[in-house]
Amino acid sequence: MNAITTYFKHVREEFKHIVWPTREKAIAHTLVVILISAAIVILVGVLDYVFSGIVSHFIIG
Repeated sequence: MNAITTYFKHVREEFKHIVWPTREKAIAHTLVVILISAAIVILVGVLDYVFSGIVSHFIIG
């Protein structure tokens, strides 16, 4: 039980060292993640469309 208590005391001490981002930085980073995710979705969609067309061309004839 003492080990668990010590562990959580250390966790609390480490949380004091965290530097949280400002609201503006958090919003900017969130927008970057959303934009990169959207770009990847578009890229995968285009590749899926192209490869589907190629596969159906060879299978269907």
